Amino acid sequence: MVKTVLYNHTNSYDTLNELTDTTKCIWICFHGLGYLSKYFKRYFINFPKDDHYFIIPQAPSKYYQGSDFKHVGASWLTRENTMQEMDNVLNYLDKVITQENIKGDPRIVLMGYSQGVSIATRFMSQYFYNVKALIIQSGSLPQELNENDGQHFETFCDRIIHISGTKDEYVNDKVIEREKERIDTLFGTKCEKHRPDIKHVVHVELLQTIAKSLT
Repeated sequence: MVKTVLYNHTNSYDTLNELTDTTKCIWICFHGLGYLSKYFKRYFINFPKDDHYFIIPQAPSKYYQGSDFKHVGASWLTRENTMQEMDNVLNYLDKVITQENIKGDPRIVLMGYSQGVSIATRFMSQYFYNVKALIIQSGSLPQELNENDGQHFETFCDRIIHISGTKDEYVNDKVIEREKERIDTLFGTKCEKHRPDIKHVVHVELLQTIAKSLT
């Protein structure tokens, strides 16, 4: 018999730069599988510091990587108890944005990379405030999101930006067709699509270009 228990949990998150009244974009960046937030934030160190403030949440499930067990990675979700775990993540994220005092701030930019795409979009589907942009790169959109969620994105996202590398080693024709259908269902013609010739890596230069257009 499987039982559940409710308990308190503590988790960290990283920030980069300072949040001020003149900050133009508040980024909430969700890392991919195997990352730690303290390393993921390095991708954003060369963005203009006065314009951009970054919050990098930490996936809760940490594990050792490789046969030597020297490096630590983290995962947001697995196929086991996915929605229950997502509820835990949403509770954590609500605490983060409450502590940062940014709930409802129109300067928020949601960015998800790889596994972080599923977190960014699920979070946005439950967030009832306008955001400056939803940026998703190199990840799959959750299967449970539907046309109603699409209307939600249309209402609350000023811009929706999708990035997928043409050389991504985790993408094949089947994945391309599946994701195209989901993108059309959820984002329609509002979606700004970028198809750079990159593998499964964070495209820092493109994100910096997008950041300029957000300010």
